[in-house]
Amino acid sequence: MKKYIYSLFFLFIFMSLSAQRYSSSLADYEAYKAFKGKPLSDKFSNIESVKVVYDLRKQKMYYFNSTLIPLHYDFVTNHLHYNYDLQIFNNENYSNTLKDRDFLLGNLNHIKGTDKWIFELAASDHMPIEQIERFFYLVKKSTFIGENLKFYLNNPEQMEWFRLEKFKIPCVKSDYIFNEIKYQEVVSGNNIGILKQYKIKELDKVKPNPDEIIVLDGTPDILPNVRGIIVNELQTPLSHLVLLGKNRKIPIMAYTLALKDENIKRLLSKKVELKIQVDTFFIKETDKKIVIKTNSKKKKLIIDNSVTDLVDLSKISKKGVNYIGSKAQNMSYLIAISKEIPFKVPENAHAIPFYFYTKHIQKESISSLIQELLNSTKKDSTVWVNQQLKKIRDAIKKEPIDPELISKLNVTFKDAKFKNFRFRSSTNAEDLDDFNGAGLYDSKTGILGDSIKTFEKAIKQVWASVWNEASYNERELFGIDQQNIAMGILVHRSFPDELANGVVITKNIFRGDFPGITVNVQKGENSVVKPEKGEICEQFVAYHLNSGNDDDDFDVDYTSNSNLNNNEPLLSRKEMSRLFLVSTKIEEKMYRYWRKNLFHPVDIEFKIVGENRDLYIKQVRPFNN
Repeated sequence: MKKYIYSLFFLFIFMSLSAQRYSSSLADYEAYKAFKGKPLSDKFSNIESVKVVYDLRKQKMYYFNSTLIPLHYDFVTNHLHYNYDLQIFNNENYSNTLKDRDFLLGNLNHIKGTDKWIFELAASDHMPIEQIERFFYLVKKSTFIGENLKFYLNNPEQMEWFRLEKFKIPCVKSDYIFNEIKYQEVVSGNNIGILKQYKIKELDKVKPNPDEIIVLDGTPDILPNVRGIIVNELQTPLSHLVLLGKNRKIPIMAYTLALKDENIKRLLSKKVELKIQVDTFFIKETDKKIVIKTNSKKKKLIIDNSVTDLVDLSKISKKGVNYIGSKAQNMSYLIAISKEIPFKVPENAHAIPFYFYTKHIQKESISSLIQELLNSTKKDSTVWVNQQLKKIRDAIKKEPIDPELISKLNVTFKDAKFKNFRFRSSTNAEDLDDFNGAGLYDSKTGILGDSIKTFEKAIKQVWASVWNEASYNERELFGIDQQNIAMGILVHRSFPDELANGVVITKNIFRGDFPGITVNVQKGENSVVKPEKGEICEQFVAYHLNSGNDDDDFDVDYTSNSNLNNNEPLLSRKEMSRLFLVSTKIEEKMYRYWRKNLFHPVDIEFKIVGENRDLYIKQVRPFNN
């Protein structure tokens, strides 16, 4: 009877709080639960949040229902009778002074399933440190959380204060949150399929069926043609798995407990429905029909073999996509843009046209193997296809290259300042609007005059990667004409001394209605797009709060810091601001070259190089989201 009465009591409290719009305190988790909602940003997938306002004039605290009232501005306008517009509100209440402030604004976040509670300001809030500490203690005093409450450092200013040991409150960085993440949405969506489990090493010999949703014990190098994918390790947000998954438009999630989850084990070999959302997933048995989409329409590729000389990319080529490929063509655009905007591009950039690849694979030892593959009835055998692809790659590497090509390269680069050159794929089936080809082809280094890392070896390795398992399978899946695939090569100086490298997407991928760019950057040469197991890159969103251009209005919101750099920032605030300016200008200019509509985001790869920490832009392509 007592248990029943207690249940009714808590139900009454919960319903009462739910009906309320706000409260001056949170006595227990049930009170928090009544007000909690999703954070405005999806940068973390396992956070629940309640918004907090402290009225400086009345010295009153307000915790308000974050589902019913999503924005601080909405609350102060509708419930505290604030009557200025949003820009004035932002300028005065996120400033670095108390002079014109009416409110202190924050978020009380909880990592689901833990006793970790995080107090966070908007990254654009430049609240003085004394007020941060005052606000923190006010929250601590008016809630049940006590010593579990920590302050989350999410912008460069706070990071610097922490480094200088100015804070007198307990502070945490992103690793405090990342260590607790068990689930991550990679590509949201839902699908029906037969649930099967595979080991990564099995995928070399076993081909999952296209009607399956698969559970894997790691991250695959090649994305199988399936209905959905569950991996047991967290992903870098701009990794090749993520980009290819978005291109495929199939639901993909990372769940560290996937191999131990009893519900998933119980559903193996059964037809299930998988739903992946930002903060959770659902998987259950179903009798719904599995609908397999097929690509009946072949995408024809164009090969123009009329260009028979190296192409100097400092001059923009007309219709270069048809004879040097998208990547090389886009580099010529970047070189032109760099003359107007302050960034560097890789020196000595040239392109080897399709002509030389086409000529090389027409040799009987290569062409016969390619035709055998394309005309075969054994394509359902993963083992046979992979063996045939290896034969093609080996034959491409074995046949001698046209000596005229090597002679042209030696003459072109004989007076170059650099001796090490990077040879990068530039096919007619990558960096396209509907097929980005991220990570499918190889890049190799050749050294001028070297007897081991020769230009010839690098070129043949890049050519051979046309017939990598991943690239061949992805083209098959998208109905791309395998008969007319051609490989051009983008050549430029290599970067053995890079201090950092990264990727920029010119949109806020965590908050669709908010401006900004999303940046992933890692120390040195360590890959952002194909990270080693356990590596976490630095990730942030950068934006102008009021859509201005003033550097004082520029803000950075950290999602993670590099664990290869002791969780310290890799880029200075000035470098971030410059990256923002450069990337948004590149986006604007590329619209004109590509003749696209505005607001089509781009994917940019960059490096920080040398003692002067020069910003190099090495690639731009459409971002397919």
